[in-house]
Amino acid sequence: MNWRPRLGTILLIINLGILLLPLGGISVLRLYESELVRRTETELISQGSLIGAAYREELLRIAAENAGTEKILNYGIPAKARPSRSDPSEKYHPINARLNLPDEKIHPPAQAAVPARTAIDPFALEAGSRVSSIMRSSTDSTLVGVRVVDIKGTVVATTGEERHLSLLNREEVRRALAGEYVSLLRERLDWDSSARRGNLVRVFVGMPIIHEGRVLGAVILSRTPLDIGKALYLVRGQLGIAAAVLLGLVIVITILTSVMVNRPLRALVSQAKEVQHGTKREMPVTGRFGIHEIAQLSDAISVMARTLEERADYIRTFAANVSHEFKTPLTSLRGTVELLHDHLQEMSEDERDRFLTIIARDAERMERLVRRLLDLARADTLTVGEERTDPAGALRAIADRYGEAGVKVVVRCEEDVVSVRMGHETFDSVVSNLIENARQHGGDGVQVEIRGLLGEHPEGCLFEMEVHDNGPGISDGNREKVFLPFFTTARKTGGSGLGLSIVQALLGAHGGSISLEQSEQGALFRVMVPAIPAQGGARS
Repeated sequence: MNWRPRLGTILLIINLGILLLPLGGISVLRLYESELVRRTETELISQGSLIGAAYREELLRIAAENAGTEKILNYGIPAKARPSRSDPSEKYHPINARLNLPDEKIHPPAQAAVPARTAIDPFALEAGSRVSSIMRSSTDSTLVGVRVVDIKGTVVATTGEERHLSLLNREEVRRALAGEYVSLLRERLDWDSSARRGNLVRVFVGMPIIHEGRVLGAVILSRTPLDIGKALYLVRGQLGIAAAVLLGLVIVITILTSVMVNRPLRALVSQAKEVQHGTKREMPVTGRFGIHEIAQLSDAISVMARTLEERADYIRTFAANVSHEFKTPLTSLRGTVELLHDHLQEMSEDERDRFLTIIARDAERMERLVRRLLDLARADTLTVGEERTDPAGALRAIADRYGEAGVKVVVRCEEDVVSVRMGHETFDSVVSNLIENARQHGGDGVQVEIRGLLGEHPEGCLFEMEVHDNGPGISDGNREKVFLPFFTTARKTGGSGLGLSIVQALLGAHGGSISLEQSEQGALFRVMVPAIPAQGGARS
């Protein structure tokens, strides 16, 4: 019989391998130590940029105060080296750390400064004096050695004792004065100093100070990075805690993973069976456990079950509402027919006309309900095509039609700015239902204003339409109910409570939306419809 390892054993081996991989990388490839060197170089770049900028501003200010414009423009020497940037025209020119410890050459220790052969530029000396205080104030905390040299390599500002001496005997100084950024490693001489860091190399960075393509001087910085042993020793307590936590997590994750691989599968099978039998209860949230694919499948089944359950609840509620809406006119019809059947001969002509009017009115109400229910059903099951509609033209036609019926509709929409992704008949139905809603609540004398404009939204290009009437408006208590089927406060004037539900369903099928906004007078509905801007069209 072939040996087959358990899942828990495999997971333990894999997790332990993952745990040991970074530790092996640190000890064998010196990745962490190289990162310490690059981090030190990055810190030197940041500090050197600030000091160089301060020195340049002071030098230019002193030159401007003591010389003319021509002197400022010709100050310094042209940069010989090509700038270390991909495109000189770009606004930002970041300098990235370059040192890679395994591949980097270790240079001899830095040579001592030598006496300067030429006179020191008085402008540079004065500028160096002004930035010296800034440099010295940061030395104690950053442990960085900083020297600022003029264009002849003479130290004009330092955190040490080399002022007025020359550093042209160093490679990084010569290259920096040629306009090149330099970073290199040198052997340490002060390894037994009080600020011992445990590393036998020191990072040196040379940064040219450039203005308008001319070198004004250079900033030379140096610092000793922590070696890997010292860095790890300094955080030995945290490393021990982290190692213990990681080991515990590996064991816990291994146990939980091996145990929970089968649990979500069993829950998933049970979940599917409950959906099959139509059991109504809260589905298990297996998405927290198991592998990603099982969680996705479980979520999909849960969403499907909730959708089916919501659809069933909707159908039950809808059927109950339909039954309630039809029950009132049917009861009225039955009572009226019984009265006519029993007392027809005894009634006067006026009484018979009154009862017949009741029958006609209830029959008309039932017919209207059936028609609106069909409209709602079509809206819920609408298949969206590729039809397009010019909203400006459609709104003008609707306004003219209602104007003939005695309802004043004012349209404010710029011409030929957009076409909506909706058929003409559907667009007409949306707007007409909103106008009818205003008419039922405000009477024939109500005035409706429609304002259309094109707008950009995170969802894309949308045609925004505000439908505002001057009717009685909607109370705060009814604002949350206006889009519910069969909810209406205008039943006496023919309202069925389905108009806004139909509008919402039609817009939802097309990717649009409708909302009730706050308004000082009347009701204000904001409608969003996906749109396509016309070529060359203006925007409102």
